Amino acid sequence: MSPQHNEVTQMQEFGSRVRRFLASEDGPTAVEYAVMLALILVACITIVTSLGTSVSGTYSNVNASMSS
Repeated sequence: MSPQHNEVTQMQEFGSRVRRFLASEDGPTAVEYAVMLALILVACITIVTSLGTSVSGTYSNVNASMSS
């Protein structure tokens, strides 16, 4: 077998696997989980950023009141 024939066979096998994955129910489920994970990460980042700003402001107020 030539190297080119081997590459073509591998590409055909890869294409067959992709078609099976897209046709099965696992593909949409994996995409749905990825979207949910992304939304949860965005929510967590937003909450941590908000809390960080709030805590920083509180420490600044405490520091200012202690130095006066």
